Amino acid sequence: MYIYFMSTQPLHPESTPPEFLHLAGHHLRWRLLVELGRSDRVVSELTALIDEPQNLVSYHLAKLRDGRLVSAKRSSADRRDTYYGLNLPRIGDLLSAAGGALHPGLRLNPPARNIATLPMTRVLFLCTGNSARSQMAEALAGAMSGGAIEAYSAGSHPKPMHPNAVRVMRDEHGLDLSGHVSKHLDVFADQHFDRVISLCDQVREVCPPFPGHPETIHWSIINPATGGSDEATYPLFQQTATEIKTRIEFLIAKLADQTSAP
Repeated sequence: MYIYFMSTQPLHPESTPPEFLHLAGHHLRWRLLVELGRSDRVVSELTALIDEPQNLVSYHLAKLRDGRLVSAKRSSADRRDTYYGLNLPRIGDLLSAAGGALHPGLRLNPPARNIATLPMTRVLFLCTGNSARSQMAEALAGAMSGGAIEAYSAGSHPKPMHPNAVRVMRDEHGLDLSGHVSKHLDVFADQHFDRVISLCDQVREVCPPFPGHPETIHWSIINPATGGSDEATYPLFQQTATEIKTRIEFLIAKLADQTSAP
């Protein structure tokens, strides 16, 4: 006969599941995270995608916002709407910590991406003026992927290149945009792309269909050209470039994952 003794000692802190698992583990919140992993969305889109009432979707989005798993930005196209997106770096850190809480060997340590194995992918980046955000994305995507991403950019209402976009790419990322010119999205109307990525809420509203039905993705990124002086707005351009770079890092990871999938 075996006798089992249950310990009356309090649980160690590491015996308690990380709060992240409680937060993300709810089936509806997980579905929301999956959808936001594909593209930034407004509530009405999420409601349709997961087929749940808007009040329920809003409730769970609020929980995810409180946990800083998702971010929320007021739409610059319709101020009544809010775009939600994943806080990818924080989620990555929390996933790694959750694995490490079980065993040090489970702490995530992503392998270095071999950009030489990335598939050739044509991507069109869009914003309203094609003077800053989409131009920076075009340059960063091409450089970070070693040319595997054949990147282009355009706008719905092209404006001259913003000097801060040129400056931040040159001084902090070693990329020269001085020869770039803004283009209207009609220039690419008959071209085929694998992905069309809008970085501006307004241009998303007017983006036309492209041949071959490319995957459409939205990154709701605030326009750093606020109308202030170049010196006053330069920090905003720095933040914008950093956010775009982070987004492209995860885009490259997704392309690499698709390449390695059996």
